[in-house]
Amino acid sequence: MPIRTAAAILLAVFLLASVAHGAEEADAILGLWNIPDNEAQFEIYKCGEDYCGKITYMEEPNYPPNDKLMPGRPKVDRENPDPQLRSRPMLGMPLMEGFRYEGNNTWRGRIYNPEDGKTYRCKLSLDIKNRLNVRGYLGIVLLGRTQRWTRPGS
Repeated sequence: MPIRTAAAILLAVFLLASVAHGAEEADAILGLWNIPDNEAQFEIYKCGEDYCGKITYMEEPNYPPNDKLMPGRPKVDRENPDPQLRSRPMLGMPLMEGFRYEGNNTWRGRIYNPEDGKTYRCKLSLDIKNRLNVRGYLGIVLLGRTQRWTRPGS
């Protein structure tokens, strides 16, 4: 086999291995994540080429009995600026969308905050295997707030 052919084959094998390793790194955020105090749990999953997330568990899925609007009823997206979306249930609701892997254990996309009905830019960074920093921000990363999510059982 000529040297050029062997070199081309080695280069192709190296590139395929790099792509596979990159996909493995990008998929490191897939799965279940607990928010601080384990009040809720999110599932991050693939949605096409992107990563998305939804609420899969809530410690308090219903409004408290003393809630003025919906006592004891399941929580809904009542702060949403779109009146047609205010009745959608919180449990199972997608809150994260359009996340793309940027390399170096960092993903960027958008996250919806049902507490204020606003969507923010968001940066996810995995600092160790079972700890995810979730930073929602306006405009620039410095103008934001970070939560640290952990995998269940860690």
